[in-house]
Amino acid sequence: DTSLAEVNSFSPSVPISPSSMINQYKFEDEPEVRDLFITVDDPESHITAIETFITYRVVTKTSRGEFDSSEYEVRRRYQDFLWLKSKLEEAHPTLIIPPLPEKFIMKGMVERFSDEFIETRRKALHKFLNRIADHPTLTFNEDFKIFLTAQAWELSSHKKRGPGLLSRMGQTVRAVASSVRGGVKNRPEMFTEMNGYMETFSQKINVLDKIAHRIYKEEKEYFNEMKEYGPIHTLWSASEEDIADSLKGVASCIDKCCKATEKRMAGLSENLLPILHEYVLYSEILMGVLKRRDQIQSELDSKVDALANKKAEKDLFSEEIGKLEDKVECANNALKADWDRWKQNMQCDMRSTFTNVAEKNLRYYEE
Repeated sequence: DTSLAEVNSFSPSVPISPSSMINQYKFEDEPEVRDLFITVDDPESHITAIETFITYRVVTKTSRGEFDSSEYEVRRRYQDFLWLKSKLEEAHPTLIIPPLPEKFIMKGMVERFSDEFIETRRKALHKFLNRIADHPTLTFNEDFKIFLTAQAWELSSHKKRGPGLLSRMGQTVRAVASSVRGGVKNRPEMFTEMNGYMETFSQKINVLDKIAHRIYKEEKEYFNEMKEYGPIHTLWSASEEDIADSLKGVASCIDKCCKATEKRMAGLSENLLPILHEYVLYSEILMGVLKRRDQIQSELDSKVDALANKKAEKDLFSEEIGKLEDKVECANNALKADWDRWKQNMQCDMRSTFTNVAEKNLRYYEE
């Protein structure tokens, strides 16, 4: 991307590292003033007779007029975040809702309720809320506002007002029926290209995710072996007077390598692994959004076909088709705008992440 190379021209006398170049790289349509700041912190364990769960403090600071106060502090558990995500998907089926971390961590990484797991989840929940806050449409969703401001009992009461079981079943049956009918006949070329892009993206990001986890696993094994290997030379030096200094020097060198490797592992686990996994989840979300757009299109196509076969009910079908055409157009416009925004964010995140990893690798080998 030549635009990155051109950033250096801002101050030619000062050498600019790739990561600082990223900081200067801004989107043209990026809002200059933020009016909603959210922090997720202070995880707290709760043990009851039925279950054990963690709640997180959510602090919101805002200058928006639709909020009654400028600052709110509430506690939320993971299930509350799941509820918010489902409400956003329900209200905006063709917008790209940010992913939540999965309910259970991948096997072999960290145990549930360990400090590492809780901290990883806290960061992901923090990012989830801030991505919503930065979204031009989702940020004004009423359920999002309630999530940020309502006390626990108020939120619980609000949740009970959601659609009933039969209504949700009806939506599911319609979605299944739509998918069974087959491919969409009149899908615009743009969305066919999006489908192709996402299939390729999904395949590549999953491969990258697996490679990153394998690298981390190998680094961890290497680190654990070095931790045992260093002290052996120190013990050995006690029984070999002639080469004691050399053996101590080797032990010191291994200790430095060990510390450098630990820093490198921290960089991978804090920067590379979460971003790649977030975009693995994003790829699943995007495929779902495209399917929902196709379902709306499929419903319109079936009504148009039905109109051709039923002359007597022409007026009724014409009215339904008009509504569905509006619905398809709204869905297309929403997804197109969100798609461009998502791709821009994704490319910036990837560029920043891989530049960061490269710089850390350089420092590691220098050390």
